[in-house]
Amino acid sequence: MSKTTKITAAVVASALSLGLVVQADAQGRPHARAHTATEAQDLSLARATQTKSGGKVSISVRGNKRIITSNGIPEHQVGRFPSRGNPNRISAQNYRFEMPTNPRLRNSPTQKRGVLFGVAVNGVPFDPGTAEVWKGNRRSGWNYEALGGAIPLGLDANYGHVQPTGAYHYHGLPVGLMQELGWSKSKASPLIGYAADGFPIYAITAEVNGKVVEMTSSYRLKSGNRPGGSQPSGDYDGTFVQDYVYVEGAGTLDECNGAIVTTADYPNGTYAYFLTNDFPVIPRCHMGSPDSSFSKRRR
Repeated sequence: MSKTTKITAAVVASALSLGLVVQADAQGRPHARAHTATEAQDLSLARATQTKSGGKVSISVRGNKRIITSNGIPEHQVGRFPSRGNPNRISAQNYRFEMPTNPRLRNSPTQKRGVLFGVAVNGVPFDPGTAEVWKGNRRSGWNYEALGGAIPLGLDANYGHVQPTGAYHYHGLPVGLMQELGWSKSKASPLIGYAADGFPIYAITAEVNGKVVEMTSSYRLKSGNRPGGSQPSGDYDGTFVQDYVYVEGAGTLDECNGAIVTTADYPNGTYAYFLTNDFPVIPRCHMGSPDSSFSKRRR
C-alpha cells in the first residue's frame, strides 16, 4: 500500500502484538453521493474501547450443510459508534448463513454484486466492498476502495464499522478476533471464518512444507495515471478498487486470495481463502458458488 497509516498508539500496540503490518491506504467515511476524490489518504482508525454484551453465535452441521446463526455482536471490543465518521449504532441482527460442508471449486472465479464474502467464526460478516462510486455513477466502473481513505468510513481498530441497519462488519483484518483466537505470525493461522461458498478463511499465515510462511496477495497497483477526462485522474494509488491489477504469480495466492493448503481443521488438504496484509485484504471473489443466504438483499 502506498500510504503510511496514521493511527493511535493503542491501535499500533494491538496490531504489533499480533505482528501485523500497520499500513494504509486508508478507509472510508460519511456517505456522499457524488464523490470526486482521486487521492488516497492516510488511515485513522478509532480505538476499540467499547464492549458490547449479548453476543450470540452457533455453528452446526446438518447433513451436507454448515449453518451459522448469530446476532452479529462480537465479543471483542469495538470502536465507539455513532462516531464522527459513522453515524450508526451497533444493534443485534438475525443472521442465518448456510454453506456446503464439501464445497467444489469452479473453473473460474465467481464475482457477484450484493453478496457478502463470508462470515467470521464469531458471526460477524466480512463485507470488503463499499457503495461509493466515482461521481455517484454506478456505471462509471470506478468503485472507491474501503481501505483507500479517499472516502472516510469511520472504521475502528478492527477495520470494522456499522451499516445503517446496525450491522457491524469487517472491511479488513479483524484484529480483535485474531487476538481472541491466539493468532501469531509464528504459527499457522487458526480458522477465522467461512466464505459464502463454504471454503474456510484463514489470516495471513499457513504451514507450507513444514514451515510457517506469510501468504501474500498477487495484486499490485497499476503503473502510471488514471485516464482522466470523464474518468478519474491522478496516480493509481489505491483510491479505487480499479487501481489494482491481478498479476499471476506475483504472490503466493490466486485471484481470489486463495490456495490449496493443509491445516489443523483440514488435515487432508483444502482450498482456503486468506486475509492478507495487502490489497485485497479480504478476497473480492469466490472460487466456489456462494450460497444465497449471503445475499445482502435478504437482510
